[in-house]
Amino acid sequence: MKKEIFVNETASERRIAIVEDSVLVEFYVEKPHHQGMVGNIYKGRVENVLPGMQAAFVDIGYEVNAFLPFSEISNPEYLKDTSTSDDDDNDENKSKNQNKEIDVELETGQEILVQVIKEPFSGKGPRATTNIAIPGHLMVLVPNTKFIGVSKKIWDKYEKRRLRKIVRHFAPDNTGIIVRTEAEGKSEKVLKKDFDMIIKSWKVVEDKAQSIPASSLIYEDYENVSSIMRDVLTADVDRVAFDSRKLYRRTQSYLQNVSPELASQLEMYRGRIPLLEREGIENDIEKSTRRRVWMKSGAYLIIEQTEAMVVIDVNSGRFIGKKDHEQNSLSINLEASHEIARQLRLRDIGGLIVIDFIDMKYEKNKMKVYQEIRSELRKDRAKVAVSPISDFGLLEMTRQRIRLSLLHSLREECPTCGGSGHIASKDAVITKIENWLKQFRNQSREIRLKLTIHPTLKEYLKSSKKDIIRRFMWKNFMHIEVVEDDSLLPDEFRFYSRKSNREITDEV
Repeated sequence: MKKEIFVNETASERRIAIVEDSVLVEFYVEKPHHQGMVGNIYKGRVENVLPGMQAAFVDIGYEVNAFLPFSEISNPEYLKDTSTSDDDDNDENKSKNQNKEIDVELETGQEILVQVIKEPFSGKGPRATTNIAIPGHLMVLVPNTKFIGVSKKIWDKYEKRRLRKIVRHFAPDNTGIIVRTEAEGKSEKVLKKDFDMIIKSWKVVEDKAQSIPASSLIYEDYENVSSIMRDVLTADVDRVAFDSRKLYRRTQSYLQNVSPELASQLEMYRGRIPLLEREGIENDIEKSTRRRVWMKSGAYLIIEQTEAMVVIDVNSGRFIGKKDHEQNSLSINLEASHEIARQLRLRDIGGLIVIDFIDMKYEKNKMKVYQEIRSELRKDRAKVAVSPISDFGLLEMTRQRIRLSLLHSLREECPTCGGSGHIASKDAVITKIENWLKQFRNQSREIRLKLTIHPTLKEYLKSSKKDIIRRFMWKNFMHIEVVEDDSLLPDEFRFYSRKSNREITDEV
């Protein structure tokens, strides 16, 4: 599989596209003037402790308090994907610790170090943990613990032992280390360089924690290259192209310290056609925010994002099958499994996801689709959990949510419809106008008004509702002048007093 990364920098944002075999599979948008919060460490102050919710709220200086679940207090969630012994990936001690009841001692007003693990979303504050972790390219530093964990994605047990032996040489006794997959095959010198960088960052955190007041940012997870670039620059990348000389040099310098062999994969793009346009990615980016996703067979997906969950509906569309209904349904569902897994990665969709596959009779076919989507989701760097297809043809799954989805990164809520995708119908607006007039007549003796409306509504009144304004005037014993104003929204109207020439819409 050929894997390429394209980095495009504009005046207002940085865009990172990951392409596998000429197919866009991941896309990230970073806004230099508005960095994300994930990975940042804060000196916070406990505002509320709610045993009933099994959580606390911590003031970190953000407009909404951070949410700190009790399960994120001294409970090493990050050990799930690491082995902490040389011989057994399912370390017995680790599972015992995970099942042990957590004794939480927090008080209102208490100062505490927390790290953000989820971005704020839809009015909710960021999610935080007390399990501080400082990530590097090859390893992660976990202060105030004592273990050496190695990524489970490193299969060779002799390589795991070699890495542990190297790390033991330079890691202090009171420091935990997680060796990342990218460290496989690296020399002690390169590993030590990465460790020195992250231990230096931690010492800065310790010093700041002693000197600055609560509710303050102590450490920002943003290095010479972005946190996204740090995580995606792995050994399986064949090419990384930049259209920004500054970012190209930063990344080159960063890799010389942690993975010198990867520096040769970097290239500076000098073409006149914009980089993402040249690679045919811009069109895919535009499609990535649409509700409807067409597949090669003529079938399509409908992807609806709500606050509580994401719903994906599989439709046969223009698909013309030559087999019976069951086999046609199986064929569409298998194709949909591939496309759904790609769309989840591409759109960076997180949280609860419900997929409505086309109905199938036989359990063996449902199992085929279940196994297919599970197989495709293994390519995803985010953590996922998938349940089998239910009797109603629904598959439920969860995907780790860290950043905002691509939809929220590339689009803003429509000021007209408020994000619903709908506005009031013309007849509904006319009803609002009628109700306004009734209320106004009850509280005022003024009889000469001016009504301003959008041109489309005025045209509708002329063509379909010719006598409606005349009827309003007779009914309320007043004169109404109708004026169009294209600066208004289609479902807006404004009333003005002709006597004083002032707007009176909000007085009713």
